[in-house]
Amino acid sequence: MLKNIDANRECITTPEASKRSGLSKAHITRLLKSGTVEGIQLGREWLVYADSLERYISVPHKPGPKGPIKKGKGEGTQNASTGESDHQ
Repeated sequence: MLKNIDANRECITTPEASKRSGLSKAHITRLLKSGTVEGIQLGREWLVYADSLERYISVPHKPGPKGPIKKGKGEGTQNASTGESDHQ
């Protein structure tokens, strides 16, 4: 049985949503799971409501961090210029 599919809205697959938006399939899946973008899950696959995706990508977003997460201040970081620890 299909879950509450709105037949009046265009549904696209996550690979198609990725092509349209320039976002990775994994990121689109995270947006769907969080409810930021609307869609329906069919087994392990997702269908994305195209209008919801278009609304999301029309709003500017700050880019996320690139690479590994760095430790914050006070967690044993060293001053690069002096080599001294931040801990007192």
